[in-house]
Amino acid sequence: MGAAAESQVIPFAHFDQLREARAILTQEGQALIDLARRLDASFVAAVDLLQHVRGGIIVTGVGKAGLIGRKIAATLASTGTKSYFVHPTEALHGDLGCIGGDDLLLALSNSGETAEICGLLPLVRGRQAPVIAITASRLSTLGRGADVALELGRLAEAGLHGLAPSTSTTAMLAIGDALALVASQARGFTPQQFATLHPGGSLGRRLTSVRDIMRRGDELRVACDEESIREVLVEHSRPGRRTGAVMLVDADGLLTGLFTDSDLARLLERRRDEQLDRPIREVMTERPLTISPDAILEEVLQVLGGRRVSELPVIDSAGRPVGLIDITDIIGLLPPEEFAPRAGV
Repeated sequence: MGAAAESQVIPFAHFDQLREARAILTQEGQALIDLARRLDASFVAAVDLLQHVRGGIIVTGVGKAGLIGRKIAATLASTGTKSYFVHPTEALHGDLGCIGGDDLLLALSNSGETAEICGLLPLVRGRQAPVIAITASRLSTLGRGADVALELGRLAEAGLHGLAPSTSTTAMLAIGDALALVASQARGFTPQQFATLHPGGSLGRRLTSVRDIMRRGDELRVACDEESIREVLVEHSRPGRRTGAVMLVDADGLLTGLFTDSDLARLLERRRDEQLDRPIREVMTERPLTISPDAILEEVLQVLGGRRVSELPVIDSAGRPVGLIDITDIIGLLPPEEFAPRAGV
């Protein structure tokens, strides 16, 4: 809670509203915890079907379940599984043609007795398409007609009267997220593949490849670690956009260290001028942090933010420098409020 919200005085008459809201959140949260504990082999079977489907995933549902289905279809698509939503009524009036034997139907109905869903079920089975059901009971019409039924259990809806779909739709959404994310992990879906599906906005920028943003070629300063500091600074200067670091290599061209403008400033501040004509390897930072050109910007933010460095060498699989990430370039890519690493890369 923000400082502004904490400083507000809540009228006594509103305490009941806060208590009710907290009770609703607690009830729905506890339902998810209980659901997680009840997951069994049926979930694994459903993931296996999703992982090996040759066609697409057709998600369907009516009412609030249909709205949740649309979100699940979007999550599946954004994590690399071809998926789209079809309303069961529309399917019964012509859209059934979009469902083939290579596809899979993911049907949502808390009761498992929704007329439109139950009417669609035998038609889909007649096309030899497998069916996954998300429903309260395996013994419902939908549960019995599916290849795999993910049972939510009999959930009490939240709120004073317990009428509006709330706890049940929260559980459906969570199960859908679990299916999509576990299936994508099982298929080896990578951040780079995710990036191709999310090119726009802040998320798209954070998924940009290091290869696309690193400095390269004439923009780099690379020198042998046996050269003196003076030789490196004079002979390896570069016109135009100047990097704040020199990448140092051995006789085989492998990265051995990094020498930055800050390192030079420290030498001069300590009046160690004689070191300028000594091999730069004596004062370089050995085994500096590095990153792969196939990494993404999000990983760069984690390194730069977590270790407080300003330059990050980019090396190939053999350990040779191929580029450099400079913190000033990253600041230019992201607004200040976004320049902060996120957990869990």
